[in-house]
Amino acid sequence: MDGFILKNGTGEKRMKNDDAKATFSQQLKEFATTLGKFIATGDEWTIRGFIDIFKNIYPISTDTKIVSKVLELHLFPHFLSFAERIGYNIELATYQNWYPDLTFIHKSNPAIKFAVDLKTTYRDEEYPGFCNGFTLGSHGEYFINRKSTKNIQYPYDEYSGHFCLGIIYSRAELSKDGETRIYSIDEIKSIPAVIKNFLFFAEEKWKIASDKGGSGNTANIGSIQKIDDILNGNGVFAKAGEELFDDYWANFGKIEVLVDGERKKLSSFEEYLRYRGLPMSLNNPKQQRGKQDE
Repeated sequence: MDGFILKNGTGEKRMKNDDAKATFSQQLKEFATTLGKFIATGDEWTIRGFIDIFKNIYPISTDTKIVSKVLELHLFPHFLSFAERIGYNIELATYQNWYPDLTFIHKSNPAIKFAVDLKTTYRDEEYPGFCNGFTLGSHGEYFINRKSTKNIQYPYDEYSGHFCLGIIYSRAELSKDGETRIYSIDEIKSIPAVIKNFLFFAEEKWKIASDKGGSGNTANIGSIQKIDDILNGNGVFAKAGEELFDDYWANFGKIEVLVDGERKKLSSFEEYLRYRGLPMSLNNPKQQRGKQDE
């Protein structure tokens, strides 16, 4: 990265509070390893459904959005206890689609803030060792303009670090009857768990990012998909660092590059490095699901 200077002015900001970030990172990672005991028994999720005032239980859906939201609600009291123990307050996102899910604010020094996004994904049984992946926030307005307050709790540049606390799980195979049946409160232990075999991790989001967009049409950063690489923070930008991650995603789909004699929008880190005149050794390409390691 010799001679490369980021234009958004975040480099100097990151040099501050490095000790606080290192400490918070270690604390968050240790906390993540404890979460399984709060939500699972015998490797199965203890949440089995929704209950009404007549004590009827409706099995929880396998829909990933529902599973994700209920997991967040299930874990939130433990996040509050964790924050209190390490000297932080937690602020929830004002609106559902705002980033991040949780803002940790240091009690004695409110200038120290950490963004923590809660992410869930499931193992891909067709490709052992891989998961479905997840998104790591937008690379749109608030990511490009670090002073912007659009769809973000605090301007991006006010955070001392950006973290993902993730949950990887296996989906259970359920019969249609099991998904649609109504159970009584006395039958709760016979209701099948929809997910199991939890794996928790915490990592800075740039370390587990891919160079491809997330699912859907929104401007989201995608994650890598190989589970071992996620657990080891070995993403596409692991060799390059956070500043190049920032610059790549701020320019993703905007800069035009020449590929095989034709101009196209920037869409890979290899293209970016070539465009910037940076060494290819900074690239750390990752295999996605369905592709064999070379």
